[in-house]
Amino acid sequence: MTETKTRSPEFRLAADAIGGLRQDLLHDVLAYRPLDPLGTGGPVIRRLPQRLRARAVWFPHATVGALTLLTVMVGLVAADSEGVFGISAVVSGVLPAVPLLMSLFRPVGAFWASVVLTPLAAVAGNGDWPWGPSMFLCHLGVLVVVAARTRPRTAAWMWTITLLLGSFLDKFSGSYYSSTTGGMAVTSAFALLVVTVVQVRREAQREVTVQRTVTAVERDRRTLLEERTTIARELHDVVAHHMSVVAIQAEAAPYRVENPPPELEQAFLTIRENAVAALTELRRVLGVVRAEDYEAPDAPQPTLAELDRLLANVGEAGLRTEKTVTGAVRELPQGVELSAYRIIQEALSNTLRHAPGATAKVEIGYVLGGLGLRVVNGPPTGLVKPSPGAGHGITGMRERVAMLDGEITAETTADGGYEIAAFIPVRTVREESDAPAGGTVQGGAS
Repeated sequence: MTETKTRSPEFRLAADAIGGLRQDLLHDVLAYRPLDPLGTGGPVIRRLPQRLRARAVWFPHATVGALTLLTVMVGLVAADSEGVFGISAVVSGVLPAVPLLMSLFRPVGAFWASVVLTPLAAVAGNGDWPWGPSMFLCHLGVLVVVAARTRPRTAAWMWTITLLLGSFLDKFSGSYYSSTTGGMAVTSAFALLVVTVVQVRREAQREVTVQRTVTAVERDRRTLLEERTTIARELHDVVAHHMSVVAIQAEAAPYRVENPPPELEQAFLTIRENAVAALTELRRVLGVVRAEDYEAPDAPQPTLAELDRLLANVGEAGLRTEKTVTGAVRELPQGVELSAYRIIQEALSNTLRHAPGATAKVEIGYVLGGLGLRVVNGPPTGLVKPSPGAGHGITGMRERVAMLDGEITAETTADGGYEIAAFIPVRTVREESDAPAGGTVQGGAS
């Protein structure tokens, strides 16, 4: 039996702290992370003239460069006043500029470079211990730049290591040295506190902006759903009411005529069936419009097997049609069957509206790579005027074909008629078996 040892909260806190130190200051110490320029949408930069914005975005880099130059000047002046020359003057006066420049490209490495350089500069100089004037500016500048580029936890770790380093080096200072550990601890703590507060405020503003964006998206989505529900309700109230009236009147009309001819009874029966079918389709479409999570009913969708019924239906409405089928008729994926049926249905409806009296030819070609469709009608004839205006029928056809990666053309013929030609690709059984797992099969599920 394995005994489970529960660790104390203090142990877990210490373990988390050590893990944070390892992640922030000991992992990828020399990682190359150049400081990015400021954005042009800031509250200050966006108020500047256009020609100054391109230069203002480099303000952090210019500040670090100016601080580096100041550090070198202060170090050389201090070395000259203390009588330090040669290699010692370079170590105490010039080398402190290196960590500052490193902070622009390798921030974590710049901090450790400043830590290593602190005792070397202290031994080479004859002034304050352990941070002379130039080294004081160097280390303070590195702390600020690195803290601004990392998380607040890193600032706390850098301040702690700086305090421990100063306390350790103070043990080796002679009586003739004045310690600067206290000044570094207070100054760096204040500077790091300011940087941390700015970072926390900036992160809070970023989270608020993200939350506002999410809220705006949700509000737009809710507004869209409300608009869709309103449209569905209005559409149902207007269309469904009139279609129901048409169906009832078509059913009752034969009883109002004494000895009606069979042709008239069949015509009214067809009108009623079409009205009822339109109501069913309307309720299905409105269900999709009303809500996103609407589940379509399990009622079978029309396929090309029901094309003869469609042709007979439009024939009773006065449209003469001719159907031609080429190739080996086979069962196609449901999405292809439904789209092909709807394309032919819309093309024939357009013929009824815009070319009354014309004859329509419907051609279906089953080929190895997919399904070809062609619906062509002649120019309008007779006394009935074509329906004016254009709807969204052609657009709907294009959307259906594009969804299945097919192609479609719609154009006027030489004799004044209209032609719809479409090709919908369909994968063969072999292509489906060779497709990678999880791949999308074009043309819908079979």
